[in-house]
Amino acid sequence: MADRLPLIVLIGPTASGKSSLAIHLARLLAARGRPAEIVNADSMLVYRGMNIGTAKPSAAELASVHHHLVNIMEITQTASVAQFQSMARTVVGQLRDQGVIPILVGGSSLYIRAIIDRFEFPGTDPEIRRKWQDELDRIGAAALHAVLAEKHPDAAASILPGNGRRIVRALEVIELTGDFSPRLPGPVYELADVHQFGCHLERAEMDARIAARVAQMWADGLVDEVRGLVAQGLREGLTASRGLGYQQVLAYLTGELTEDQAKQATIDGTRRFARKQLGWFARDPRISWLDAAGPAAAETIADVLGFCLDE
Repeated sequence: MADRLPLIVLIGPTASGKSSLAIHLARLLAARGRPAEIVNADSMLVYRGMNIGTAKPSAAELASVHHHLVNIMEITQTASVAQFQSMARTVVGQLRDQGVIPILVGGSSLYIRAIIDRFEFPGTDPEIRRKWQDELDRIGAAALHAVLAEKHPDAAASILPGNGRRIVRALEVIELTGDFSPRLPGPVYELADVHQFGCHLERAEMDARIAARVAQMWADGLVDEVRGLVAQGLREGLTASRGLGYQQVLAYLTGELTEDQAKQATIDGTRRFARKQLGWFARDPRISWLDAAGPAAAETIADVLGFCLDE
């Protein structure tokens, strides 16, 4: 039974409606006698207290369909891709063993592919990582990017000068192994019976949704949420503090940006990220794309998978 259960993967850019679609699909499958639960593959939804800025499903939504890997870490902890891979694969295996269809939901090609594909990670060394993180804090991302360019031009060419986290990781891997591959491995499934579906949006619709979402986040109290998280150590969280919206509000609270500038920077940054998401996913021919604005996406997925659910 477990071997025949599909792993449904829902991907798409920010504000494309992945979370709502996953909940609708899980309910629809349950109504058809096929229990399903959601496995989060978003690195920010793991953090307790980061609710508004991550567009985390509401308490009612989380209660209506069982979500895994949500609210499992403190904001001062760091969720690595390798750790996420291990946790998600464990949950997927457990659900299948229980006769439950897992629905994996996320917007990052790296996280999704790390979970479903053959994907091995170089080791890590906390001391080496801390050394390069301290250097990043001392000289800044642009200068550290120049250091990376001297050591490994190909790696530097694949990483934006402002992406301090990836620069630090590349330098750590180079010091550990002597090399760094900036390219993802080829798309070969590690897990069985994977079915990927993407939420497609026209660019104008995507941009409008993002602007509306950010406006709603501000109206819902994102600034106050960030203020409360600062007291809990948000600034010390290497991953949490860099989340879209959180980074910009932190800059507003320290006077680096006005509130209007922080809000616009969040919109602009989210739009850029959404375009990157689409670019990453466009390279994967295994994804079946659905109209995110259409009302029948969940029914379409359930019907497409009918052949493996009815066997």
